Amino acid sequence: MVFTSYIFIFYFLPLVLAGYYALPARSSFRNLWLLVMSYVFYAWLSPWFVLIMLGITVVNYVCGKMIVSPGSTAAQRKWSITSAVILSLGALCFFKYFNFAQTNLNHLLALLGVNETGLLEIALPVGISFYTFHALSYSVDVYRGTAPAARSFADFACYIALFPQSIAGPIIRYNTVEHDLRDRSHTVERFASGVALFILGFAKKLLIANPLGAVADAAFGAQSLDTPAAWLGLLAYALQIYYDFCGYSDMAVGLGRMFGFEFMKNFDAPYRAESITDFWRRWHISLSSFLRDYLYIPLGGNRRGNARTYLNLLVVMLLGGLWHGANWTFIAWGAWHGGLLMAERWAGRKPAWQNFPRPVRIAVTFLLVLGSWVWFRAASLAEALAYFGTLLGGGVSDEASAVLHAQVFAPGKIATLLAGVILLCSRHQAHDWSRFVSWPKLLVLAPAFAIAVLAMFSQSANPFLYFQF
Repeated sequence: MVFTSYIFIFYFLPLVLAGYYALPARSSFRNLWLLVMSYVFYAWLSPWFVLIMLGITVVNYVCGKMIVSPGSTAAQRKWSITSAVILSLGALCFFKYFNFAQTNLNHLLALLGVNETGLLEIALPVGISFYTFHALSYSVDVYRGTAPAARSFADFACYIALFPQSIAGPIIRYNTVEHDLRDRSHTVERFASGVALFILGFAKKLLIANPLGAVADAAFGAQSLDTPAAWLGLLAYALQIYYDFCGYSDMAVGLGRMFGFEFMKNFDAPYRAESITDFWRRWHISLSSFLRDYLYIPLGGNRRGNARTYLNLLVVMLLGGLWHGANWTFIAWGAWHGGLLMAERWAGRKPAWQNFPRPVRIAVTFLLVLGSWVWFRAASLAEALAYFGTLLGGGVSDEASAVLHAQVFAPGKIATLLAGVILLCSRHQAHDWSRFVSWPKLLVLAPAFAIAVLAMFSQSANPFLYFQF
């Protein structure tokens, strides 16, 4: 089940809201209801995957209780956190990287002239990267003493499975919602704010991300492609992945507000960043902060000299790329960003490019980010390199590329792309614009929702890109 489906909009969400507000105001009753319905939401994709989520939940809840147990020794606490990390990451690595490891092992065996092994296909549970990080952050924070242990298993399971953010984030830390799990307020203003933010995210996904996704798919899947169409396809993908994931995050935060939770802002105008370092302060903020606090800083951060800092940056971005997907293209994407972050660190706190006008800094940064999206979108390293060649003037001008050129440069596609660019330049961001709902804002929200619903029924493809991660 996805947020942009008629089943969710017209059946599931109204049922969950009605049951939630019909229950007594005690958070324990409402948390249990949210837990049950979140498992229903997740099981809609595959019932068996619920068992994996439940297993990771049990492991981290038990380990958290053992860590704070009055009778636990330092050795027992260390054993508990080690168990939580190994078992949780072990499950993530098995389901996400087993196929990748098998394929690469067979390639290596073939090079050595050894018979290849048989392939065992392992299905990837949707959202496992996100809810595993939720569980791990809880156990680590309890061990560090920066978060309390959950008061009950139902509350902790609700935190892990909570349907707005369990499948594609944002990555929510337990200590940021611990109070809301125990006692949260519900007001008409907060509920209206949540509805408004959900509508804005809903419209971003259906009216901008999906149409531009068709352009990107055509460009990256073309057998022959000219250079202008390649650039337009890449720009379409950059806007698609932003409006797709930012739209999902807006919907998740909006749904959280409807149920009394306040989740963090996950995007802060990332395409207006003035450097790659600035970009990672603005893009997928919950992942950036997670990698900083649970990987970069424990590795030593910038406290052990320049050489170690450069290595830490590269390692973090390589692992961040691998977290996104089991493919060499994601590792290349991480290396691209890691290399750029290293270069910026080497340039110092006041690099020469700070003397350039701000629009130039933004344009250069955006161009570098565009280049990274080639690695992210391509199906293989060879395809990525070929696409770079097309961008740099190696495009093919034949009958097939001319037909594709006409399709991607169709007036409707160009209008959608321009609308996406204009919204990027707006100083009003959905997360903040929706905090207070007024009658003039309703004149924007109502038609946006109606048009998006019509688009929902007319579009044949409606995937969320981050579901695959």
